[in-house]
Amino acid sequence: MDEPSYLDHAAGSPVLPEVVNAMVPALGLPGNPNSTHAAGRRARRMLEEARELIAARVGVQPSEVVFTSGGTESNNLAVLGSLGDPARPQLAISAVEHASVAAVVGRAGEVVRLPVNPEGHVLLHAAEQLVGAQTAVVSLLWVNNETGAIQPVVAAAELAHRHGALLHSDAVAALGHVEVDLSSNAIDLLSLSAHKVGGPVGIGALIVRRGVRLRPIGFGGGQEARLRSGTVPVALAVGFAAAVERACNRLEPEAARLRALRDRLIAELARLPEVRVNTVEPAGPAIVNATFVGTRADDLLLLLDEAGIEASTGSACSAGVHQPSEVLLAMGRSQADAAASLRFSFGPDTTAGDIERLVAVLPEAVARARRAFG
Repeated sequence: MDEPSYLDHAAGSPVLPEVVNAMVPALGLPGNPNSTHAAGRRARRMLEEARELIAARVGVQPSEVVFTSGGTESNNLAVLGSLGDPARPQLAISAVEHASVAAVVGRAGEVVRLPVNPEGHVLLHAAEQLVGAQTAVVSLLWVNNETGAIQPVVAAAELAHRHGALLHSDAVAALGHVEVDLSSNAIDLLSLSAHKVGGPVGIGALIVRRGVRLRPIGFGGGQEARLRSGTVPVALAVGFAAAVERACNRLEPEAARLRALRDRLIAELARLPEVRVNTVEPAGPAIVNATFVGTRADDLLLLLDEAGIEASTGSACSAGVHQPSEVLLAMGRSQADAAASLRFSFGPDTTAGDIERLVAVLPEAVARARRAFG
């Protein structure tokens, strides 16, 4: 039986061989990086070398890299850690944020949602009316994890700063697919995750620019700049750095390769009846979201899985029951359409053959899903 075509890299990309090779020397070593003996100093050296490499690749200083357990923790720390000033109780987020930001509603003070257009891009003119003197932080996905929409993060940073607010961007789906270089912009806080670029699960980072003051949201030893407590897993940090190095070294040719695959799939989807593509430029090169009218996304997902295609609904599930995508609802889609949409996402092992395989099985799978729904 042929190997499945894995088209769910936005959920997690397989660990790359070079990342495994980089991690192996660190996996068996003893020593806590905060210990002062020789083993601890060796662990600390490896940790700081990983920090330096990541910092260089995203255009910041090593002291601005705070290791976390992943994108979710980084986002939590960024948005909750920015609040606390009674004069600035407001958080402004786009209507299409990841759940690790969007779920702050009810856990923080006033939360303002910045509307998006039907293509999923934030409406800056509307944001101008909603961000003000009470805003502590504006949070905006750099590349949307469901549709691939690229947000105007640099312009949003300028808007936030005019009102004395911070700009946080979740760049988990951007790293390795678009240029992420903070040396040339004024973004204050940036979330990253290793396992979306072929690194290990369980480690990420929050970039905290010099001069930005956050309050910790947990407590303990304060190992990471007194913002994030807990022993940093050195082997995971080494793997994270190796994955970032690889992704950044190959950014331009890989982005061009994935964009060609994306555009090929979009063109084929446009040929199918009652299929609407939700990924519209400007968009990242590695995600295609489409609505298959008259289906239930879970039905189609299972039929594709049966045919050897592994994709995703791209939206939350509760107790095994698929829920309509909140992102698509915010873009103005109906409940039915938001519940009939799939995400295909690509990575280093995605080939033209995978796209051809998907294109070949889609018509019959969609027809069967529609019969089941009808």
